[in-house]
Amino acid sequence: MALTARRVAAAPAARTQAVRPAFSRAAPRRSVVVRAEAGAVNDDTFKSVVLESNVPVLVDFWAPWCGPCRIIAPVVDDIAKEFNGKLKCVKLNTDESPNVASEYGIRSIPTIMVFKGGKKCETIIGAVPKATIVQTVEKYL
Repeated sequence: MALTARRVAAAPAARTQAVRPAFSRAAPRRSVVVRAEAGAVNDDTFKSVVLESNVPVLVDFWAPWCGPCRIIAPVVDDIAKEFNGKLKCVKLNTDESPNVASEYGIRSIPTIMVFKGGKKCETIIGAVPKATIVQTVEKYL
């Protein structure tokens, strides 16, 4: 191995040769696509965003240290995109907003609640398949 390193070091062309990037042309500009992902709520914004909403709201109660919460997070984002305009999806960090979590009796996370007209309609506890969440949500659209 040392012999190979000396050969490369001894060859002046190898040291000074410019390396061409794999992609020398700039990528074409693309139009910006607005992504509908789940927003965030906290103790202060929960009432105005969730309870006073004109459309049904899916609330994902989660915490950053929770493994199943991290698994279900992209599923909630997918549902937000799929039902954009018909359903509002938000996430509430239970560590940062313990008052709302306590008010709704959150004992296990992830917990998903569906609200319509300011009232809690449905509760799903645990990391469940997307189809289960969609089936639950569709009842309130």
